[in-house]
Amino acid sequence: MMFESRHRRFLAEINIIPLVDVVLVLLIIFMVTAPMLYRGMDITLPTSSSNTIKPEERIVLTIERDQKVYVDKDMVPLGLLESKLRSVKQRNVEVSVYLRADRDVAYGTVVQVMDEVKRAGIEKLGMVTDPSPAGRERVADESGKQTKGR
Repeated sequence: MMFESRHRRFLAEINIIPLVDVVLVLLIIFMVTAPMLYRGMDITLPTSSSNTIKPEERIVLTIERDQKVYVDKDMVPLGLLESKLRSVKQRNVEVSVYLRADRDVAYGTVVQVMDEVKRAGIEKLGMVTDPSPAGRERVADESGKQTKGR
């Protein structure tokens, strides 16, 4: 009698593989059907002769390593930059300028371009940068070697 009770154990394991299969199938079904669930309302908008929302004009100034300056994708000599920006400012008073400069460009060149933007009367000037990979600031020491900032 002792021999029989020893062999009658219950198998209390859950088989995970079919559970994972079902969950993956449900995930695929929801991923396919979720974009179809939101459907906008079909309406016809009225027309208006006065547009109250004006799109913001953005210009990208790019300074390459060899100190060539581009307004959007057109190369502009540094001496003509102010007049080019003034003509853009006359078309749209609320123009924004984004400055992209190669990290090896001399600081004086970047300041000179920023000065040309300000002399053209453009107040909205932004600097375009790449985010650092670790989210921490990198500082170059005197030897030019990159070190982590605080």
